[in-house]
Amino acid sequence: MEIKSKTKPSIPGGEDLNILVILPYFNETIGLELYQNTEETLLQNGVKKKNIKLLRIPGAFELPYAAQNEIKRSSPDAVIALGVVIKGETDHYDQVCDQTFRGLMDVQLKLETPIIFGILTCNTKKQAENRASSKGLNKGKSYALAALIQANL
Repeated sequence: MEIKSKTKPSIPGGEDLNILVILPYFNETIGLELYQNTEETLLQNGVKKKNIKLLRIPGAFELPYAAQNEIKRSSPDAVIALGVVIKGETDHYDQVCDQTFRGLMDVQLKLETPIIFGILTCNTKKQAENRASSKGLNKGKSYALAALIQANL
């Protein structure tokens, strides 16, 4: 039996929240657009700019370690792990995606801090651009809203 909801979840305000956003340098142009849309949505929902910390790292594979260290250091209310992984001709894509996902899941359960998996895992650059763009799927907005909901559970 399928349960359908006619209402969207209420988005709590972020006035008192500290949000950590981690963004790799790899695929930077798309990543920065993703980050800008994430930050804009957080600000629109009451998170103070001073309470949004951006941490830059080399690539997606480094996200779990960076999240773990920064959660221990600054105790954010939620973490948004952003990134862009585009499939290439080798199985490196599968390994990076699988291990990054597993690592982030392990960290959030161990440290009891929600981590939003904001990593675009796409077959092509065009798909990634569409998912990051505010004129496309605007996944940055989705990730920010998910962080607000999770931080308030």
